[in-house]
Amino acid sequence: MLENDRQDPFEDRLGAALRDAGDGFEADRAALVTAGRVRGRRALLRRRAAVVSGVAGVALAGVGGALVLPADDPAAPARSTAASAGTPNGEATAAMAAFTGDDLLRELKGLLPRGTYGEESGRGSDHQLGPAAHLVYDDGAGAAAIGMGFARVEPGSAQVRELMACPDHNLTPYDDCTSDRLPDGSTLRLYQGYEYPDLRVDTKLWTADLVTAEGQHVSVSEWNSPAEKGAPVSRDEPPLSTERLRTLVTAGVWREVVDSIPKSPKPSRSTAPRTERPEVSGKSVGDTLAALLPGKLDVVARGGQESEYAYVVVDDGKGRSLVQVNVQYGMADGAGQVYAGGEILPDGTRLVTRQEPGEKAGSGVVMWTVDTLRPGPEGFRVVISAFNTGDQNKDATRDAPALTMEELRVLALSEKWGGVH
Repeated sequence: MLENDRQDPFEDRLGAALRDAGDGFEADRAALVTAGRVRGRRALLRRRAAVVSGVAGVALAGVGGALVLPADDPAAPARSTAASAGTPNGEATAAMAAFTGDDLLRELKGLLPRGTYGEESGRGSDHQLGPAAHLVYDDGAGAAAIGMGFARVEPGSAQVRELMACPDHNLTPYDDCTSDRLPDGSTLRLYQGYEYPDLRVDTKLWTADLVTAEGQHVSVSEWNSPAEKGAPVSRDEPPLSTERLRTLVTAGVWREVVDSIPKSPKPSRSTAPRTERPEVSGKSVGDTLAALLPGKLDVVARGGQESEYAYVVVDDGKGRSLVQVNVQYGMADGAGQVYAGGEILPDGTRLVTRQEPGEKAGSGVVMWTVDTLRPGPEGFRVVISAFNTGDQNKDATRDAPALTMEELRVLALSEKWGGVH
């Protein structure tokens, strides 16, 4: 797959694409109790706001029972609240109470089992990168990093379906994963895998992701090490069990955190409409790839993502070989750097080839790639790679990929890619 810059675990999972979801889950009592407390505090705050004239509605401080009171209430805790403001058309708007980084850390600690803490950091709900919390937690069995992230997503979108689906085992090794629909319409994904897909280090990564029907996304990540990377493993497994992760990620306070994230202002009417990048169906990409393969190859497995990416595993009688393809629009900006030193064909198509070690460092794995960019403002890019193994997380099983560089070139330049949608 095309590489993406890694930022933090939450943003990486949200930006990096994952795959296929499911449904049917029984909600746990702790989450329902928390939700009931939230609703009760909301009702109390609405009544209080009706009495105090001109004061904006405010949100809860946490599941421990503390409330964010109006700014003129002497008992109010120190959380910043935006007051009502007049809009250009005369309508009043009220912002949710903002959560600080310290607020998030306090709420997180209150939901963890008894233990000690270190290396704490947090970002508030008004931070330009979005709210987040991170700490090192020790329940007596060894220090472990725990991180949380929050965002708004578009309910029902392809992004959400990929985010909440369990990964393809051929792309990402993991021990367990479930993705279930909760009674309130939320989707919960619980994942137990590894920080390094090639398993070169025994650092385990367990995550829980919740996306509500309203598009609130809450993410929890934990490791069996005091750091995501670069620290020795400190315990056999991360500290929070699947049940603990479920209770933590479904706590009602986190939905309030997402609600407190400032919404981006709508563009003015004079702003020119943004040109949307065409969506490319992963199924269409996979079907086209399979149809273009030489007849000497038998397809023994296939898969991919909902958009832009697909793969097949082929066998020519000499062993399995993975072939993958990315098809994307809007890629013209990087042409000068990506295709420097490559060919420019008579029709203006840019082409570059690469023969290099596999992406995931399996022993002896090689990756042969043909990368093309069609001319024109749409920036249509087709990248095809083949490997000398059927699973790039495992060692090589043959000397070379089942497709030659010339065969990969013919595939990548096929006019059939122009028909994928």
